[in-house]
Amino acid sequence: MARTRPCVLVVEREGEAVRALTAFLRQHDFEVVVAHDGESAGAVLDKRRVDALLCALRAPRIEGLAVLAHARARRAGVCAVLFADAPDVELAVEAVRRGAWDVRSHPIHHERLLATLERGLEHQALVERVERMSGELDRRRSVDALVGGSRAIERVREQVRQIAPTRSSVLLVGEQGTGRSVVARAIHHASPRREERFVWLDAAATPAETLEAELFGEPADGDRPARAGRIELADGGTLFVDNVEALTERAQLRLFRVLHDRVLDRTGGAAPSRVDVRMLAATTLELGDEVRAGRFREDLYYRLDVVRITLPALRERREDIPLLVEHLLRQVAREHGRRPRRITRGALERLRRHAWPGNVSELVRTLEGMVVSSKGRGPLDVSALPDALRPTADEPAGRLEIAVGMTLAEAERELFEATLRHTGGNKVRAAAMLGVGLRTLYRKLEQFRLG
Repeated sequence: MARTRPCVLVVEREGEAVRALTAFLRQHDFEVVVAHDGESAGAVLDKRRVDALLCALRAPRIEGLAVLAHARARRAGVCAVLFADAPDVELAVEAVRRGAWDVRSHPIHHERLLATLERGLEHQALVERVERMSGELDRRRSVDALVGGSRAIERVREQVRQIAPTRSSVLLVGEQGTGRSVVARAIHHASPRREERFVWLDAAATPAETLEAELFGEPADGDRPARAGRIELADGGTLFVDNVEALTERAQLRLFRVLHDRVLDRTGGAAPSRVDVRMLAATTLELGDEVRAGRFREDLYYRLDVVRITLPALRERREDIPLLVEHLLRQVAREHGRRPRRITRGALERLRRHAWPGNVSELVRTLEGMVVSSKGRGPLDVSALPDALRPTADEPAGRLEIAVGMTLAEAERELFEATLRHTGGNKVRAAAMLGVGLRTLYRKLEQFRLG
């Protein structure tokens, strides 16, 4: 594949010197575009990608600092070399401070300029490559926050990868606790807006009388200063409204106008202002049904439901539970300053079979309780589970569940633990049932930290 020639924009006064410079650059495999004033230079920068800028610092109808700012606004890493006359030392220093790669004095020495250009373009390529790699790493990390290997969660990950680079509104639909806020943050952090704010409002948790002020802000009133709303705070970034169905009718109308006109009409009659906000919304309901029932505006619904991501309930992806448990145990241990704990296969099987009406949020709370309340450093076993997940009296007496994939040591631990539980802690009876001596029983209890 042929190498693309770097494009150089030369902004200089007409004359023999600029014609000679242009010819020299073309001989050295540069594509050259010439502009003789700042206005023409701006038109070029608006139309095409420029790799390098060679510009007079100060000349008739050319303000080098203004052209530099225009070029960097179009491409932050542009290799800019400005040409200064001898008395312009302070202006030259200011040009470098504002991002110029170098400042050269008139008359222009072609070979030295070429060396400067080559170094600047190499540096530009390196910086932009690092930025691309960093951006890709951010995107991977954000998507990797969606833990699991099931087809259902992989489908969600693929949707995030596909829509994150766009500015489309997204509607996240799923039960409480399915990770709607995690997906919303993943979209933001994988998008070009990742350096800007991610602003979150839970409409269901916000009193109806303050919803509009929270979203649209409040003007100054007496001694109380003006307060920016969530929309204004998210300008340039992402606004995530959870439980969007809880918005009041008036808030729905005003939000529609923001999304339709991209103009924020502040509470209290303050002057409207333009805003650039990417909208993410989440709901547990089918908004189409809410529209038909007259509880949600149809125009706002169609503005929000541009792209829809449906989040699976945890019971629909039980195969992800072992990965989620491993990930969440590390996270909970880190948050509470504890050492990471393993979990026995028996306890894990109990977690896997649970219905999880509260989804991942319920799993997080369950594991947090197990980590905080358990003693010792051994694996978390069935006894560490909350009462609702432990074996019940109506289960077949003496039944022991050995999960496929257990090691022999884990199965043996489950056997000793279940037998001791069955005998109510009577070690003599437990040893007799297991067919081992008391010394062996005590040794096993110490080995498995069951004592």
